[in-house]
Amino acid sequence: QVQLVESGGGLVQAGGSLRLSCAASGRSASWARMGWFRQARGKEREFVAGINYYASNIQYGDSVKGRFTISTDNAKTTVYLQMNSLIPEDTAVYYCALDSTRFRSNSPYVRADFGSWGQGTQVTVSE
Repeated sequence: QVQLVESGGGLVQAGGSLRLSCAASGRSASWARMGWFRQARGKEREFVAGINYYASNIQYGDSVKGRFTISTDNAKTTVYLQMNSLIPEDTAVYYCALDSTRFRSNSPYVRADFGSWGQGTQVTVSE
């Protein structure tokens, strides 16, 4: 059983920054890809950023390119999402997700591929 715990959300003014963390425990050593998704009120959950175990497949959603950066720690147990130049449209619950399937390591990031999810952390960006 994999457990994912997000932290780092909060309230920030437009133009500010936040860093989200996602700590993986359990069978964490078996992950192939980790992703961040977000869901704003009344909208579908959307892809934000993804990284594979060797950091050779890093992708971003179009709306966050150039502003957000995904990374991992050396132990590969924590994934970070550095969010800069935040805008009100970034307001959402942010979820960390894990895909343990190695043959998808270099695939595009599709929500349905991720079988383990965290509980989410709220990010609110004020005007």
